[in-house]
Amino acid sequence: MEGQSVEELLAKAEQDEAEKLHRITVLKELELEFDLGNLLASDRNPPTGLRCAGPTPEAELRALARDNTQLLINQLWQLPTERVEEAIVARLPEPTTRLPREKPLPRPRPLTRWQQFARLKGIRSKKKTNLVWDEVSGQWRRRWGYQRARDDTKEWLIEVPGNADPLEDQFAKRIQAKKERVAKNELNRLRNLARAHKMQLPSAAGLHPTGHQSKEELGRAMQVAKVSTASVGRFQERLPKEKAPRGSGKKRKFQSLFGDFAAEKKNQLELLRIMNSKKPQLDVTRATNKQMREEDQEEAAKRRKQGPGGKRKGGPPSQGGKRKGGLGGKMNTRPPGFGGKRKGGQRPGGKRRK
Repeated sequence: MEGQSVEELLAKAEQDEAEKLHRITVLKELELEFDLGNLLASDRNPPTGLRCAGPTPEAELRALARDNTQLLINQLWQLPTERVEEAIVARLPEPTTRLPREKPLPRPRPLTRWQQFARLKGIRSKKKTNLVWDEVSGQWRRRWGYQRARDDTKEWLIEVPGNADPLEDQFAKRIQAKKERVAKNELNRLRNLARAHKMQLPSAAGLHPTGHQSKEELGRAMQVAKVSTASVGRFQERLPKEKAPRGSGKKRKFQSLFGDFAAEKKNQLELLRIMNSKKPQLDVTRATNKQMREEDQEEAAKRRKQGPGGKRKGGPPSQGGKRKGGLGGKMNTRPPGFGGKRKGGQRPGGKRRK
């Protein structure tokens, strides 16, 4: 160090300063596009160095990433800064690049029954403050929840109402009423969820949380509870005068795979007999009656077309027309079918219809 002159020290200091500036100064043919809100830098320069790097471009990729990161950091140092808890931070601007979402946009939450009713009637909810004045403690406390104002669960003495049983435990009654309210709110919440997802509501076999069940509801709930076991209620005990449930069904019984071969042969032959017996058989009596009925219907249709007195000549009798054969002719006063003979005589083999 003693042999170095002042000129050499100055030259060395200038060289070190130039190397520092070279490290933070990056020259690009095309300027990068920056989105400081997303900490994004886009390089549009062609990768000419990578084409000449050969089969191992790792060094060139590392140098390119270092230069682009240096340019992004240089842009960050130009942003306005502020001190937050003994630390200097930069204020990032609003992002300009729209990034794709990982998941789709959430659907709007469906309205509950009360919200639908309030919208239909035009009821608007009034905002209430979270804190209210508690006169007992003389403090501002929450309206709901833990350590709320006018909390009656902390009372050590409860006045018995005039119409209540004096031996009834009012503390247990208050706890039971609260449990029922919580159960009712939970039931309404589940119903709103099922209605929002268009799911089928459960059957009314269960009991309501508020009590006052009818005889049918209690019987249906008891029946569902009995068959809700692994044996489907087979080993459940019954009351002395309890009736068998309706519509319980019968459990199918299957024969064993290895058993009586004679019984199996008999079952197979019976099955074949039933299959062969399903062939259509001709019922002669039924076919004959059907044919006779069709012929009678055809003859009746022809008579209706000709009229009650046969063919007329000249006009109706009321206008002075004469029937064929004059007034002295014979007329058939009996209804058709009585005393007359069928065309062609009696059909052989025919039977009288019943």
